[in-house]
Amino acid sequence: MDVKELYEKKDDYMGKEVTLQGWIKNHRKQKEFGFLDISDGTDFRNVQIVYDNELENFEKITKYAIGCAVTIIGKMIPSNGKQDFEIKLTEIKKEGDCDKDYPLQPKRHSNEFLREIAYLRPRANLLRAVFRIRSVAAHAIHTYFQDRGYVYVNTPLLTANDGEGAGEMFKVTTLDLKNIPKNEDGSINYKKDFFGKKVGLTVTGQLEGEAFAMAFKKIYTFGPAFRAENSNTKTHVSELWMVEPEIAFCNLEELMDIEEDMLKYIVKTVLEKCPNEIEFFENYVEHGLKEKLQTLLEKKAVRITHENAIKILKESNKNFEYEPEYNEDLAKEHEKYLTEEHFHSPVFVTDWPKDIKAFYMKENEDGKTVAAVDLLVPGSGELMGGSQREENYEKLAKRMKNLGISEEGLEWYLNLRKYGGCIHSGFGMGFERLLMYITGISNIRDVIPFPRTPNNCDF
Repeated sequence: MDVKELYEKKDDYMGKEVTLQGWIKNHRKQKEFGFLDISDGTDFRNVQIVYDNELENFEKITKYAIGCAVTIIGKMIPSNGKQDFEIKLTEIKKEGDCDKDYPLQPKRHSNEFLREIAYLRPRANLLRAVFRIRSVAAHAIHTYFQDRGYVYVNTPLLTANDGEGAGEMFKVTTLDLKNIPKNEDGSINYKKDFFGKKVGLTVTGQLEGEAFAMAFKKIYTFGPAFRAENSNTKTHVSELWMVEPEIAFCNLEELMDIEEDMLKYIVKTVLEKCPNEIEFFENYVEHGLKEKLQTLLEKKAVRITHENAIKILKESNKNFEYEPEYNEDLAKEHEKYLTEEHFHSPVFVTDWPKDIKAFYMKENEDGKTVAAVDLLVPGSGELMGGSQREENYEKLAKRMKNLGISEEGLEWYLNLRKYGGCIHSGFGMGFERLLMYITGISNIRDVIPFPRTPNNCDF
C-alpha cells in the first residue's frame, strides 16, 4: 500500500499489519532499537518505522544505508512522538542497496548543489514538494479549460514561424555543419535542408492556436516552448512550458476575466490538494506565502492602463534604479511597487505602447497603443501576457510591413482575417513562472525537472 493511503485511512489501519515499499530517508540507530523514516513519493510526509533487538536480524537492519529501497511489513501503532502513527517492524526486505557515497544525506543541501545532481534531487524534500505541486497545478490547468468547453490543441514544436518576432529561436537542421551548402551570395541554401526552408524550435504556439480558435471558438495549448536567449537570470530558461488559450468573439476586458478566474482556480486547487507542501514552503522558503495566496483568492485584480501605471510610478517619489518612462516597458522594481506597495493586489496593466509590443496585437484608436495586457502579481511581477489580436487584414499586413516582417510563410495567418475572421483574444502564461509564484521559489531552475540554460544541457 502507499504512504498516502496510510495517512488517509490511518484509523482503519490502526492495530493492523501493513506492508509498505519505499526508500529509507533517514536512519537513527540506538543500542537496543532504531528508527527508519520511509518515503514512497505518494505523500510529502514520511512514515516512521521502529524496530528493536528482539528481531533476529537486528544487527543487519542497523547497517541499512540511507537511500536503500525496502519492503516493510509491520503493525501500525500510536506514536509517542510527533507523528500521527508509526509502524512496529516485524519483517524487512532490502530491494535495492545504496552506496555509501549517496549524496542526499539527511542534512540541508543548497539548491546549487541539488542542481548538480538533478537526477537525484526529486528525492530531496524541497524538490519533492515542488514537483508534487507542479503535477497538481498542471492537472488543474487541464481541468479548468476542459470543464469550460475548451479544446486542447497540440501545436507544432518545429516551425518556420517566429511567433514573437524577436529572433530568439533555436535553429533545427540536418545540414552537415562541416560542409554547409551556400547560395551564390554566400547565404545558407536551406533548400538542401530536411524541410527545404529555415526551421526552428517554437517560441509560442499562439499563431497556430488562433487558427484552431477560428474553428472551435475556445482552445488552449499547454506544452514546451524554446527561447535561444543568452540569459542567466533567475527567471529565464531555454526550455519552458507555456499555457496559451485563444478565444474567438472575446475582447480584452473579457480576456482579463478569464485570466483572473483561471489563476484563482489553480491556486485554490493547489491550496486544497497540497496543504503539507504549502506548509513546508511557508516555513522554509517564503514566510507569508499562504497569506499571499489567500489574498489573491479574496481580492479582485486592479485594472489600469500603462499610461496610468507610469504616472503612479512617477508620482510615487520612489528612487527607482530605472526611471519609469511612458514609452518603455516596466522594470521588475516598477512591478514590485505597483503590486506590493501601491495596490497590495494583482494588477492588470493594459493599453501598452505599440512600439514595444508584438505585431499581431490590435491597435487602439489612438494609434499609439495596442490592446495588450500584462498581469502582475505580488512577489513575482509579470505572470501572464495577452492581447486582443488584430482581426483586420489590411491593418495587420501594414503593421507587418512597417516592422519589416515578411509575409512569406505567414500568408495563412493573414488569411485567417479573410476567411471568417472575428474579434479574438488570447494570453500566454509561463508555467514555471506560475510555480515560482505559488511556491515562493526564487530561481526558475528549481521548478523544472531538468533545466536547460546557456552552457547547460545535462541529463
